[in-house]
Amino acid sequence: MHYLSSLLIDDIASAIRSGNPKNISKFFIENIDLKVIQQEDVYSKQQAEMILKDFFTKHAVKTFTVAHKSEPKNGSQYVIGTLETSNGKFRTYFLIKPSGSQTLIQQFRIETENE
Repeated sequence: MHYLSSLLIDDIASAIRSGNPKNISKFFIENIDLKVIQQEDVYSKQQAEMILKDFFTKHAVKTFTVAHKSEPKNGSQYVIGTLETSNGKFRTYFLIKPSGSQTLIQQFRIETENE
């Protein structure tokens, strides 16, 4: 299980690096707790993808680095990273949890570094 979550985290990190919202949202649960800078709510997968699309249009991805991974607990694990874009750095956080037969992102946040 630990190996599986590491692979999943690598896949999600690659999706974030791609700056492609479709690549990222495929890991989202149907209704995701999403925060992108000032926008924060529970959104459908489709709405969340549109919000990310808007963000990545304004902030082209340079790099994404995972800074911290929690130990998996009951299949849940959170990851904190730094997203470097054409408009500065953002603190990125996501929480993965088992959902049915898959492990998906339940919460996803992109915040300015000083938040």
